Amino acid sequence: MSNIDVLISRLEQILDRVEAVLPVIPPKADWSASAFRWRTQANGVGYLQAVKHPHRVSLDALKNIEPQKASIVRNTAQFMSGREANNVLLTGARGTGKSTLIKAVWNEFAGQGLKIIEVDKTDLLHLSDIVDLVGERTEKFIIFCDDLSFEEGEISYKALKSVLDGSIAAPTANMLFYATSNRRHLIPQKMHDNLDVSDEDGEVRPSDSIEEKVSLSERFGLWLSFYPFSQDDYLAAANYWVSQLGGQWNKQAENAALLWHRTRGARSGRVAWQFARDFVGRD
Repeated sequence: MSNIDVLISRLEQILDRVEAVLPVIPPKADWSASAFRWRTQANGVGYLQAVKHPHRVSLDALKNIEPQKASIVRNTAQFMSGREANNVLLTGARGTGKSTLIKAVWNEFAGQGLKIIEVDKTDLLHLSDIVDLVGERTEKFIIFCDDLSFEEGEISYKALKSVLDGSIAAPTANMLFYATSNRRHLIPQKMHDNLDVSDEDGEVRPSDSIEEKVSLSERFGLWLSFYPFSQDDYLAAANYWVSQLGGQWNKQAENAALLWHRTRGARSGRVAWQFARDFVGRD
C-alpha cells in the first residue's frame, strides 16, 4: 500500500469519528405539504415528515354524530378566523368516528391553509420541539394525537400538560391540540385513589393522586363524548357506505349488515364501513 493510500485510509477514519460526534441535522420540513407526521431518528433527533397521500374524509361521511361534528367545526372555524378557540378531547366508544372526525375537520379547512401534524404518544416528549418549529410560522396547525391514554409509570403526559397549559411560554396562537381517547381522564384511576386514608402503597393523601390524573384532561377546553350506535344508527351508516362504495342497499343488504354486527359483537361506524367493504367487494 502506498503512502497516499495510507493517508487516505487514515483521513477516512478521522472523518468517521468526527461525523459520530457532530450533531445530526434533521431533514427540512416540506412546508408545501398539508399533512405531516413527527418522526424520530435513531439518534433521538425528530423532524416533520410530509404525508404524501393523506386520508381525506368528507364531513358528510360521518353519520349519527351531528352535535359533536357541529361543535368541533365551530371551534375550528373560530381558530381559523383568528378568534379564541379550545384544544379538543374526543372520548368514548370505539369505532364511533373520533379520529375520522378530526381528519374530516382538517380536510374541511385545508383549503384555507390549515395543516395537521400527527404525533404518536411515544413522541410526546418532543412536543416542545414541535412548538418551537411551527410556532413562528404563518400557517395554522392542528396537532393530532390519536388513542391518547397513559399507563401507570408513564411520564410523557407531563410534557403534554406543560405544552397545553402550564409552561412559562404563552400558548401558541397558530396551534391547537386535538386528541382522541377511549378514556375520559386519559390516565387510569384505581379504587384506592378514592380512599381518604393511607393505602398499602403508603400514600397519605390519595386525593392528590386524583387531582394529578384529572388535571391532564382538564387542560382540554372542549370535551366531546361519543356513544355506541343504536341499531338504526348502525343501519343508516351501513346504508351510506354501501351506496358510497357503489353497492345497492336493499333488504338483503340490511339482513347481511345485521348479521355482520352480531358476529362482531358491536355496532359502530367502523363496523358499518367494514361491512360495506366486504359486501360491495363480494358483489
